[in-house]
Amino acid sequence: MKTILLFFIAIAISLSNDFEELYFGTDETLDIMTWNIENFPKNGSITTNYVTEIIQYLNIDVLAIQEVNSITSFNSIINQLDKYEGYLESSWFAGLAYIYNKETVEINAIYEIYTTSEYWSAFPRSPMIMDMNYMNENYIIINNHYKCCGDGQFNSNDTGDEETRRYIANNLLKQYIEDNFSDHKVILLGDLNDDIAESINNNVFQMFLNDSQNYFFTDLEIAQGSSTGWSFPNWPSHLDHILITNELFANDFYVEVIRIDDFMDGGFSEYDQSISDHRPVALKIYPAIVMQGDVNADGEIDIIDIVSIVNLILDENSAFNQLADVNGDGLINVVDIIDLLNFILN
Repeated sequence: MKTILLFFIAIAISLSNDFEELYFGTDETLDIMTWNIENFPKNGSITTNYVTEIIQYLNIDVLAIQEVNSITSFNSIINQLDKYEGYLESSWFAGLAYIYNKETVEINAIYEIYTTSEYWSAFPRSPMIMDMNYMNENYIIINNHYKCCGDGQFNSNDTGDEETRRYIANNLLKQYIEDNFSDHKVILLGDLNDDIAESINNNVFQMFLNDSQNYFFTDLEIAQGSSTGWSFPNWPSHLDHILITNELFANDFYVEVIRIDDFMDGGFSEYDQSISDHRPVALKIYPAIVMQGDVNADGEIDIIDIVSIVNLILDENSAFNQLADVNGDGLINVVDIIDLLNFILN
C-alpha cells in the first residue's frame, strides 16, 4: 500500500509544473510551430499528459510534429483537445504529423511527396504538405525531418554523406516549391538536422540563403545568437528551422524557440527525460498591412506599381484590382496613375 501511495505521489510531483504560464498564440495572428517530440511518447502517459497540457496553453494554430512512434498515444492527445484535430500518415520510422486548430484552420489537403524509393536517401521520412486556409488566405506548410548526424563537412562527391543527403533534400524541396507553389505563401519547417548559420562551404542550406529575394529563414538570428536560445541543447546546436517564401515578406512576424524546460521544476533534465531532447520553434505571422496603390503587394509604392496600373488599363480582360483604384472611385484609369505619381513624388 505504501509503495502504491509513493508511486502516485511521485506522479503528482512530476506533473507539478508551471505550464499555465506558457503562452504564444493570439487570435489576431497565424501561429505555427515545429516540434520534434522525440520517439513520442518518450515516457509513456507522463509524456502524453505533458504534451496535451502544453498544446492547450500555447494556443497554436498549426503544429508540425516529428517523431511520433505511437498512433494510440497521438490519438489520445487529440481526444483530449476539444478544438484540435490531428493527422498522422503512419508511425513508421518516427512519423510526421500535424495537429491543427479546427476553429481557425480550414484544411484543403494533406499529403506526402517524394515517397518513392529513389528519394529515400534524401528523405528518410517523406515531406508532408498541408494545404490550408487561415482567415481566407491560403498557406502551404511543408513538414520535414531530415537525415541526422554527420561530421559537419559537406562532401558533394559522396551521395551517402549525411550532409550531402540533406543538401539534396533542400534542392529537391526548393525545386518542388518553384514548380508547384511559385506564387503561394509557403512555410517549410521541421527538424532539418543542420545549422543554417554554418560557413558557406559546409552549409547545406546555401541555395536558400543565396536566393534571399525569394526565401528567408525566420530563425536565422536565433541560429547566429547565443546557444541558450537554440533548439537542441544536448549537443548545443540549432537544428529546427522555419523558412518562408517571399509571398510572406510583407507580413511582420515573430519567431521564438520556446523553452518549455524553463516552466518545469526539473529544468531541461526533466524536459529531456519526460518530453523531448528538442525544444519547439514557433512562428507568429501578423496580417499584412495593405497599402492602397501597392498594386503588386510588395510592401512598397513605387514606379513598378504605376507600370502595373498602366498594364491593367491596357489589358481589357484583366480582373479589377482594388489596390489599383487609388482614388477609390470604382474605376482604374489615368486619374489613378496621376494620383499615385503625385504620392510618389511628394
